[in-house]
Amino acid sequence: MGVVVNLEEERGRKKALETLTALVADDMKGVNRLIVERMDSPVALIPQLAGHIVAAGGKRLRPMLTLASARMCGHQEQRHVGLATCVEFIHTATLLHDDVVDESDLRRGESSANALWGNKPSVLVGDFLFSRAFELMVENGSLKVLAILSGASSTIAEGEVHQLITTNDTDTGEAAYLDVIKGKTAALFAAACRVGAVVADRPDVEEEALDSYGMNLGIVFQLIDDMLDYSAKQAELGKTVGDDFREGKITLPIILAFRRGTEEEREFWRRTLENLNQDEGDLERAIELMEKREALVDTVARARHYGAIARDALGIFPDNPERQALIDIVDFCIERAH
Repeated sequence: MGVVVNLEEERGRKKALETLTALVADDMKGVNRLIVERMDSPVALIPQLAGHIVAAGGKRLRPMLTLASARMCGHQEQRHVGLATCVEFIHTATLLHDDVVDESDLRRGESSANALWGNKPSVLVGDFLFSRAFELMVENGSLKVLAILSGASSTIAEGEVHQLITTNDTDTGEAAYLDVIKGKTAALFAAACRVGAVVADRPDVEEEALDSYGMNLGIVFQLIDDMLDYSAKQAELGKTVGDDFREGKITLPIILAFRRGTEEEREFWRRTLENLNQDEGDLERAIELMEKREALVDTVARARHYGAIARDALGIFPDNPERQALIDIVDFCIERAH
């Protein structure tokens, strides 16, 4: 998929993330301190393994969404710092578990925890981080917060199991795919934003608006991730190209290419994805078919659609720097594709 990159747009995308990061910088210092404090354990392998994945980087987007949402809603205290830490622990725990399920050797360009320590320690330390997250929820003292974040945790697990069911099944449709990504990815984005309104004691309509914003932003994020798995830009992000293809995961680019293809093309998808009978050159052929059927560009178009819904959800909030930063981060997530 050839794309001409506008340098001004590229600078704008980077500025969107930099602006959000700067707005929540003081609060993120508190989050990072709490992460280090709550990762500690007398069992030395726990902070060692957990510290590895935390130190591997990442933008910390989810906790920043919690911090910015709370500040946008007028929260002046520090309760949101613990909740942002909770969100990051939930996310990190799911990464540890995902890498075991996917048998991934790399995470953000570095050796994954399971590649270094094995599957059993990775799963158990993931469980430890989930437990720490629940401790933080309880300490917050809000049953509503506990309901939102615990509900998101169970939804994530359901989403991952749903993905296992659809893997290798080329009959999977777009509706089922959306159910998967809403569960495994978007639910945590939605919860991360919604709790910002809860700690600020805002009315239900604002909670629901932030839930909608986060849910649709999460869909955007996963759509672009799934498109990038077939993009040369994936290497720039420290990831290998074609992991989803090799594992037989059914994502939107696959669904569109399969539905739009000839019977001969569909037989190719059945052989490579249902039977995992893959030969040298099949990944290149898969990408060629996706480009021929405009599956990659249309996946980005879908992301733009959900991005518009996310931006509109913030329309009820007063104009302030946090609101503008949350609006701009939608475009940042979409434009990772270029």
